[in-house]
Amino acid sequence: MLEVTTPALLFPAISLLMLAYTNRFVTLAGLVRDLKARHDQKPSENLKLQIDNLAFRLNIIQYMQIMGALAFFFCAFSMFSFFIHKETTGTWMFGFGLGSLLISLILLIVELSVSVRALKLMLKNMDK
Repeated sequence: MLEVTTPALLFPAISLLMLAYTNRFVTLAGLVRDLKARHDQKPSENLKLQIDNLAFRLNIIQYMQIMGALAFFFCAFSMFSFFIHKETTGTWMFGFGLGSLLISLILLIVELSVSVRALKLMLKNMDK
């Protein structure tokens, strides 16, 4: 049986993930701004493709952050439910929190694969 402290075990992990997601977002947003400025000065199809890829990755990171925030919310709601002795609700909320966290991690894997694919294309183009 779960206790009120069980969902609290996820708070440090979720907080660190959210920090990592935010750092990724800020870094990519800066890259988009730089590439956009370069594209405005001298339009290039290559820059346009890079900006499109980064925009796609930013969307994925947005959903990663949303799912991470939902995981945090559900874990907090779960703790509250256990605190007011609503064990069934608390268990369900904890399950939703874990599910949200898992979806967030799956999106992280997707974003990483998109990132690696883009880098491989850049490196491949360098060889030509």
